Amino acid sequence: MFDLELPVAAAPRAVASPLRLAVRFEPDGFAVDGAKLMGRQAAGNGFLRAAAHAAADGELACVTAGRASAERFAGMVKGFSPAARASWVPTNAMDRLGLLGTLYNPDAAIAVPASMRLRSGVDAWSIVGVTHTTASEQAMALTGALSTAPLMPWDALICTSRSVLGTVTSVIEEAEEHLAWRRGTRKASWMPQLPVIPLGIHTGDFAATESAKAAARAALGIAEDEIVVLFVGRLSFHAKAHPHAMYRAMEAAARRSGKKLVLLQCGWFSNDFIDAAFREGAARYCPSVRALFTDGRDAEARGRSWAAADLFISLSDNIQETFGLVPIEAMAASLPVVVTDWDGYRELVRHGVDGFRIPTSAPEAGTGARLARDFEAGTINYDHYCGKASQLVGVDHGALADALVRLVEDPELRRRMGEAGRGHARSRFDWSVVMASYRALFEELASVRMQARGDRDMRRIVESAPKASPVWPDPFRAFAHYPTRSIGPNMPMVAGATDIDLAPLLEDRLFAFAHGKEEAENTVRLAAAVGANPMTVAEIAASTGVALRDVVLILSRLTKIGSVRPADEIEVPSAER
Repeated sequence: MFDLELPVAAAPRAVASPLRLAVRFEPDGFAVDGAKLMGRQAAGNGFLRAAAHAAADGELACVTAGRASAERFAGMVKGFSPAARASWVPTNAMDRLGLLGTLYNPDAAIAVPASMRLRSGVDAWSIVGVTHTTASEQAMALTGALSTAPLMPWDALICTSRSVLGTVTSVIEEAEEHLAWRRGTRKASWMPQLPVIPLGIHTGDFAATESAKAAARAALGIAEDEIVVLFVGRLSFHAKAHPHAMYRAMEAAARRSGKKLVLLQCGWFSNDFIDAAFREGAARYCPSVRALFTDGRDAEARGRSWAAADLFISLSDNIQETFGLVPIEAMAASLPVVVTDWDGYRELVRHGVDGFRIPTSAPEAGTGARLARDFEAGTINYDHYCGKASQLVGVDHGALADALVRLVEDPELRRRMGEAGRGHARSRFDWSVVMASYRALFEELASVRMQARGDRDMRRIVESAPKASPVWPDPFRAFAHYPTRSIGPNMPMVAGATDIDLAPLLEDRLFAFAHGKEEAENTVRLAAAVGANPMTVAEIAASTGVALRDVVLILSRLTKIGSVRPADEIEVPSAER
């Protein structure tokens, strides 16, 4: 197990060389203009924006199968930085990644490109992925797959917090135990590194002037003497933050302080049931507080909500949360924050400095086996699994109410904590700082890869690596027992039927899968080279100058057409009379 932890409290050393990076790209991982805005998309968009600026003198390539996605990538990159050079590496031409050195995967599915890399060589380039949620069955499977994937010490899965690192390490260790049991012995395996690097934001996006703040409050109908407590994110009581503790604490703060409080919830609901549950809950549990809702998917509404706020609250209590961008955004907006002491949140907010972290509780390890069994068996779905788990996570109601009362009653404390949080966000979480950590990681992985090439034992390991994943085999190896005979270099070939006009057949819909322009031209050349006298496939390749591998394939296709045939005689039994 390798654990390379890069310092993130201070900016890493400056990286002088231009950024040359490939990004595995589909719009869903990077675009923020869809109907559902998720944290992974916001994080991906922020990363791509930072990478585009860093690649102004280098190259930023997208790895994707289709031209439409490649054009979307180029448009996004140019929109972020007109000077950036955007290029396209089709997924069936990934040998080119050796010139760039690093492939960035926007999620934890690094086992997939690792398998594809086998065809180019296990040391051809480095692969870097990043974690988001770790609780779903797919995320757990991806993490467990790290034990069997062809990943090496020059690869990395970035854990966005130490909480994530703990989960990932636990799953990998259990997967290794399963493998050891299955093999009957423990064997060493090469694993990717697991550096801890936080997600980033562009902190300048969240600065608001006093005039913007006044305009936002006026637009929302908020009076000067009202204090606005803001929540931003999906409004989901099972997958984001259960609002009950927040509503009760807001009511307690309003009654104890005598202040006029507004709870502004900026987000979106998955369905009408959840919408009604939140609105009814606010009316029932904090009747003394004015509850407002804005659409967090709308950039203008979201910006207005940030500008109008006096303090921020987010009480994450679910197992699918790993990091939390919004508390950092709140700090960048100079807002004091109140968050749960839970998952990655505890690594973002300095208790008593940027705001307050509220204690949480959950059942001890070993008490959730029945919940895991029901999820595995399919008797509950992922939403119910997360929801049932989150309803067993407690938030300290008393500490939460006390924290809110202190902030509501003390504007100087809000100002001081807001300024501390803004400085903290800029020095640790701005993409200029986080991208420097990424680039330092890329360089470190390249160094490990280069050192491995000079090490005799590692060189032997690299050279003995399989050339492809066993689940993506050469079909003519996996199904070699299907045909009567196999066409190879030593197979003699002769001309077949003489009444076949090859040119129209090459345009026939029946052979639409066959070839491109160059292959079509070689097909005509090879058909003409095969005559009545037998020639081996190797001899035909030598006489035409076409690569042996291509000759085998083209001659095989010509046998399907009937214009050539193997010259070896195979006895065909006569029909019984």
